[in-house]
Amino acid sequence: MVRKKLFAACATLMATFGLASGTCALDKYPSRPINIIVPGPPGGGTDTLIRHLAEVIEPVLGTKLVVENKPGGGGAIGVTLVTQARPDGYTLVFTHNGALTTIQHSLQLPYTLDSYQPIIQIGYGSYIMCVAADFPANNAKEFLDELRSKPGHYTYGNDGVGSTMHLAAEQIFRKFGIKAKPVPFGGAGETARNFLGGHIDIYGGSLPPVIAHVKAGKVKCPLLTQAANNPVVPGASGLKDLGIPELEVGLWWGLIGPKGLPDNVMKTLVTAFTEGAAKPSVREALQRIGASPAVHGPDEYKAMIAHESASLGEAAKAIGLLKK
Repeated sequence: MVRKKLFAACATLMATFGLASGTCALDKYPSRPINIIVPGPPGGGTDTLIRHLAEVIEPVLGTKLVVENKPGGGGAIGVTLVTQARPDGYTLVFTHNGALTTIQHSLQLPYTLDSYQPIIQIGYGSYIMCVAADFPANNAKEFLDELRSKPGHYTYGNDGVGSTMHLAAEQIFRKFGIKAKPVPFGGAGETARNFLGGHIDIYGGSLPPVIAHVKAGKVKCPLLTQAANNPVVPGASGLKDLGIPELEVGLWWGLIGPKGLPDNVMKTLVTAFTEGAAKPSVREALQRIGASPAVHGPDEYKAMIAHESASLGEAAKAIGLLKK
């Protein structure tokens, strides 16, 4: 009863004097379990990474991190839920970049960048383009030259029409005057199966589904969509080697929350996740999926979302995918 009266008094003060949401905090944050929504299915890369992070961050925060999967709409369902949650730090979303920078160009969404609070970005990987071992090219330049020499001849798989991989590939192809046929699939795993089965010429997706085949010499991967090279695939060139680092599109993950999170909540989460991301086990988990440790705070994270969204919007417009 006393606690209810205190909360009521705090709410009255906030309404009367326009106090910030964290001004009357009565409890040390966090004082109960934190719900983290993953806008994708169990077992996916994003789900696996946050569950690993949760194990090392829970002792830091002193509370349980409850991971809840809410797939659908390319991630839109999960992100929408957090925009509707109370800004108290107990409902958050851990997502890959597609739900924040890509799907809005082809779908009508109930949120924008101003609808949520970027908290921290963790980990950075790349999409990759791979071909069979006997493909007539052994590096990125030869690969692009071969595609350009045969307009519309080659097919490349991607994880859906208007997906991040689709748009990343198209903006690179457009830069070099290349026309290839995109073939959409339900995800990187399905793309890999069709590529390995010989149904498409080029694999476009994340590294994990094909890395074993690369190491076995059955597949070669000439091109990355990130600027830098990746030591996991030494034969692949990043976009910096091709003179177009500004077209970089990576695969990265981050934590967002409702708009209006109190300063003390933001500071606690940024500190805890930064510490967790530095743990050797987390760094090793990222490296196993071909990603690099990378941490950016709220301001850098927001700027990253805005830049990538604008870049991919141009790519979507160029191929006629921009929503009406």
